[in-house]
Amino acid sequence: MGTTATFTIGELARRTGLPVKTIRFYSDEGLLPPTDRTDAGYRLYDAAAMARLELVRTLRELGLGLADVSAALTQSATVGELATRHVEALDEQIRRLRLRRAVLRAVAKRDSELEEVNLMNRLASMSDEERKRLVDEFWDEMVSGLEIDEEFYRRMRAGKPELPDDPTPEQLEAWIEFAELVQDPDFRALIRGMSETQARQIREGEFEQPSSAWRENWNAWMARAQEAVDAEESPTSEAGQTLAAEIAAASARPDQDPASAEFRHELADRFAAGGDPRAEHYWKLLGIINGWPPFPTTRPAVGFMIAALRG
Repeated sequence: MGTTATFTIGELARRTGLPVKTIRFYSDEGLLPPTDRTDAGYRLYDAAAMARLELVRTLRELGLGLADVSAALTQSATVGELATRHVEALDEQIRRLRLRRAVLRAVAKRDSELEEVNLMNRLASMSDEERKRLVDEFWDEMVSGLEIDEEFYRRMRAGKPELPDDPTPEQLEAWIEFAELVQDPDFRALIRGMSETQARQIREGEFEQPSSAWRENWNAWMARAQEAVDAEESPTSEAGQTLAAEIAAASARPDQDPASAEFRHELADRFAAGGDPRAEHYWKLLGIINGWPPFPTTRPAVGFMIAALRG
């Protein structure tokens, strides 16, 4: 029976192309135990050890850490299980690298200062859950302690930012601006004020009639107002005043006079309070982040209705 061929670390390095230092490191870490030793104590490796070394190299090239390589070699975990875990880790790394690239693109486009770069990087690194929690906490504070229209606010908070794994610079900029907006004290005061107004109207019985009418007729009113804007009609024109009369009639309670200038001015004020451009900007940014089809601004049409009611 012939003697099994063995190799020194130097010979193993020449046959595999790996540096002696790397092979010695793997051996010291227990990934490549020597088959035998010379009388002088030098490590020797056989063909099986060489095959094991090739496997170690392959797993390391795939990015597995030493602990996972050891688990594969000892079969405390299957290669498939380790590969699955590693794919998940790589996916997360790729996601973060894509976000980092998007941040750098946005920085280059905006020529940002260092403080803004730090903020952008922190916001961009947030997970989907962290982004959604930011929105939930915003709306929680906006309605805390108030009796409000639950269905209305359910729709408001249903829209959540879902930044893709590979966002465009525009999406990333929109997310950064959106995050800054919902944390802005003035914007929070605006939305909280709207919520408090709604709660007061509900408490005083002034909410249900106009809100029901607005839900049923809003899209039609908006379409007519936009047509008038496009046709360069004046809010005091026949078309404008007819629309104003219909809005007032649908919004008035039995004890209110829809033809009253005072009532129409109050109604116009309610339209104006709900039509703050920052509120529309909130949804515009959310649409960019989520890749929704762009929607046209409603401000000209709402402005027309407000002016028509004020007559």
